[in-house]
Amino acid sequence: MIDFSPSAVARVKELLATEPSAHGKALRLYVEGGGCAGFQYGFKFDEQNGDDTVSTQDGFDVVIDPMSSMYLMGVRVDYAEDLNGAGFQFQNPNASGGCGCGKSFAV
Repeated sequence: MIDFSPSAVARVKELLATEPSAHGKALRLYVEGGGCAGFQYGFKFDEQNGDDTVSTQDGFDVVIDPMSSMYLMGVRVDYAEDLNGAGFQFQNPNASGGCGCGKSFAV
């Protein structure tokens, strides 16, 4: 369902190892209204809910709520560091458009 690049996997594992609040939790990916294109991506370390879709990604669990799953099907998550900064990037085959920052999208 979700594909993480090797650099994204490494960054998530680093956060899991260094953030005390992440210990024992899954990585929650979600979509919410907002951003300059209509929807924006979000993620946090969180507990699993009963209706979540759960997948294991190279040693950590990823949870997605039912509403977000329809927007995140087939998404590729990457992590990049360059002169403009560092952050997670999303390549979403479901998006019909996006914004220049890469943090929001339209369907």
